[in-house]
Amino acid sequence: MSSGPDLLSNLNPTQAQAADHYTGPALVIAGAGSGKTRTLIYRIAHLIGHYGVDPGEILAVTFTNKAAAEMRERAKHLVGGADKLWMSTFHSAGVRILRAYGEHIGLKRGFVIYDDDDQLDVIKEVMGSIPGIGPDTSPRVIRGILDRAKSNLMTPDDLARSYEPFISGLPKDVAAEAYRRYEARKKGQNAIDFGDLITETVRLFHEVPGVLNAVQNRARFIHVDEYQDTNKAQYELTRLLASRDRNLLVVGDPDQSIYKFRGADIQNILDFQKDYPDAKVYMLEHNYRSSAHVLNLANKLIENNAERLEKTLKAVKEDGHRVVFHRATDHRAEGDFVAEWLTRLHTLEGRPYTDMAILYRTNAQSRVIEESLRRVQIPAKIVGGVGFYDRREIKDILAYARLAINPSDDVALRRIIGRPKRGIGDTALEKLMEWARLHHSSLLDACAKAADHGILDRGAQKAVDFAALMAAMSDAADNYEPAPFLRYVIESSGYLDLLKQEGPEGQVRMENLDELINAAEEWAQSQDHAGTIGDFLDDAALLSSVDDMRTRQENKGTPEDAVTLMTMHNAKGLEFPVVFIVGAEEGLLPSRGALVEAGGIEEERRLFYVGITRAMDRLFLTAAENRMQYGKTNAAEDSRFLEELGDGFDTIDPYGQVVEYRAKSWKQYRPTVPVTPSAVKNTSSLTAEMAYRGGEKVTHPKFGGGQVLAVAGTGDRQEVTVHFPSAGTKKLLVKFANLSPA
Repeated sequence: MSSGPDLLSNLNPTQAQAADHYTGPALVIAGAGSGKTRTLIYRIAHLIGHYGVDPGEILAVTFTNKAAAEMRERAKHLVGGADKLWMSTFHSAGVRILRAYGEHIGLKRGFVIYDDDDQLDVIKEVMGSIPGIGPDTSPRVIRGILDRAKSNLMTPDDLARSYEPFISGLPKDVAAEAYRRYEARKKGQNAIDFGDLITETVRLFHEVPGVLNAVQNRARFIHVDEYQDTNKAQYELTRLLASRDRNLLVVGDPDQSIYKFRGADIQNILDFQKDYPDAKVYMLEHNYRSSAHVLNLANKLIENNAERLEKTLKAVKEDGHRVVFHRATDHRAEGDFVAEWLTRLHTLEGRPYTDMAILYRTNAQSRVIEESLRRVQIPAKIVGGVGFYDRREIKDILAYARLAINPSDDVALRRIIGRPKRGIGDTALEKLMEWARLHHSSLLDACAKAADHGILDRGAQKAVDFAALMAAMSDAADNYEPAPFLRYVIESSGYLDLLKQEGPEGQVRMENLDELINAAEEWAQSQDHAGTIGDFLDDAALLSSVDDMRTRQENKGTPEDAVTLMTMHNAKGLEFPVVFIVGAEEGLLPSRGALVEAGGIEEERRLFYVGITRAMDRLFLTAAENRMQYGKTNAAEDSRFLEELGDGFDTIDPYGQVVEYRAKSWKQYRPTVPVTPSAVKNTSSLTAEMAYRGGEKVTHPKFGGGQVLAVAGTGDRQEVTVHFPSAGTKKLLVKFANLSPA
C-alpha cells in the first residue's frame, strides 16, 4: 500500500488533481474511457492515506451493487481501513438508513420490501375497487405511473394537481386515487417498495433533521458516480446529505446521459455549478480505451449537441484502423455483411468472437442479425434480452396463431386467455379445464359452451366471446397469408391496446411484434410455393428450439467463444476491441420517437456517441438502403448523424473496397409514427417559422388532435407544449413534430 504523493504518481496530471481534491464541492467531468473509476478510488484512498480522513466518514454511491463491490475491492489494495468505507447504491443506502431510523416516520421494525411481483399483486388488489379503471387496464400501467411519480418525489396529491389531465391514458384523478389506495394497502402491511427506499429516506431527512445530522456524521465526504444518470429523488437525497459539510464530489459525463426514459435528468449535472458556485471542476479528457480514429469520430458527432459541458477526448492510443461505413442493399444484406466480416476477423486475423460486439438501437433489430449469424454458424449471445422467438410478446402472438389453426391446443389457450385480461380468472379456468377433462373435449370447446351447458356462473359470456374471437381468427388463418394474418391477430386480440398502455416497455414490445410481421413476410418471399401460417409456425418453432438449446448450454456453464449482441443502452460501461453499429438510419438512429420530442435528437446523438466509444480498435457502421417495416419493404435514409461525421470514416463496398460516400440525405425524410402495425400516412406539417402564440388547434400523426398551451424558442429550436386528450400533455420540437392545423 502507498499513500500521499506516491499514490497519485500512478495517475495522469488531471486525474491526480481531481484525486487530490480535499474539501468543498467538486465536479469531475469524465469522458468515455478516461479512467473515472480509477480516479474516484484513488481520491478515496488519498483522503484516508494523505489527509487522514476516517474511512468511516466516507460514502461512495454508484448505480449497481456490482460496481460498488468492485470499488470496495479496489480500494482495499490501495489503503488500509477500506472495510469501513460506505460504498453502496442509492437504494442500498436507503435500506440501511430506513432500517436504522424508519420508525421516526411510522415504519415498524421488520418492514418488508416488495419486489416487482409483490408490487403488481398489491396493485391488482386495489384496481378492482377504483371507478374509472376498467378490466383491460394493465397493472403495469399503474406501476409505471407510481414509479415515475416516486422518481420525481410526487405524492398522490401532487399527481392529482398535475397540469396533465391524463397520465398514461388514465384521468389524473383516477391515477392519483390508485396511488393513494396502493400506499394505504402497503402501509397496512408494513411494507415499502423499491422506489420508497429513496423517497422515504428523503421524507425522513426533511421531517426529522436530527436523523439527517446523524447520517451526515457517517457521510462527511460524499462521492456520486454516474451523476448524469440521477433522477430528481436521487438528486434531492444527495443534496440533503451534502447540505452540512458540502464535501460532495460527483463524477459523470453529460455526453453519456442516455436514460431519460428511466427518469434521469441531465440538468442535474449541467446545473451542478449553479447549485454549488464554488465547485472546482476537473476535466478528464485523456481516453485510454479507443484508437484516435474512433475518438475523432466521437468528438465530431457530440460537438453538435447544445446541452453539454465542452470537452474533447484525446487519444492515448495510436490512430489504428480507419472507421468504415457500409450501406447494404437491404436489412438482410446488412446482417450478411456483418456476419462475413465477423468470419473474416475471426479466421484471418485470429480474433476470438468474444472480442466482437454488434450494437443496435432496438431489440427488434436483433432478429435479422441472429438469422445471418446462424446461417454461417457464428455463435452469439444476447445481453439484456433473449432470443427473438423467446420473447414474451412473440410467444403470445404465436400462441394465438397456434390456437387459431389448432383449436385443440390447450397449452396455447392457457397461455393467452388472460393476455389481455378478459375477465376469465383462475377459478373460471379451472372449471373450464375440469369440464373439458370430463367430456374429453378441448378447452376452447368448453369456452364456447360455457353459457349453454352451465359450466360457468360468472364470466360465461366472456368465455363465449373468447371462443367467438378464436373462431374468427381461425377463419382468417384460412384466408390470409402469414404476415397479414399476424397483423390481424395482433390488432383483433386486443394485444396491441394492452401494449400501448405499458409505456416504454410496451413500445419495445410493439417494435418486436412489427419485426415478427417482417419475419413472416420475408419467410413468405423465400418460399417457392404459397406457404401457410402453419408452415411459418413450424419454421419459427425450429428457430426457437435452436435458441433454447443455446440457452441450455449457457445455463450449464459451457464456455463459449461468442459474439455479443446488445442494444447501445445495454452497452454503456462496456468495451470491445471490435464493434459493429447497425441501422444508422433515420427512424432507427435517431429513433422515430426522438423526432417529435424536445431534446430527443440530442439524447439519440448521445446514445450513438456511447456506442462509438465502446470500440477499442475497430469500428464498423452500417445502414440499409431498404428496410422492411410492418411487413413492407421501404426505402431507408441515412442517419443525419452520418452527415455530422464528415470525412471521419471510409465507405466500403461488400468486398471491402473503399468507395465514395454519397449521402442519402435525411432532410427528405418524413417519418411515419404508427399507432398500429400498419403505418399511417403523414399529414402536411407546419413550418418551424410559424408564429405560435398558444391556443392554436393542431393535429399530430400519432397523438391526434390537440391544443397548443405554451411556446418557447424560435426557429429550429422552437418548442411547443400541446395537450392531446388521447395522450396527455407533450413538449415537442416544431421542426420535427409534423403538426398540422386542425
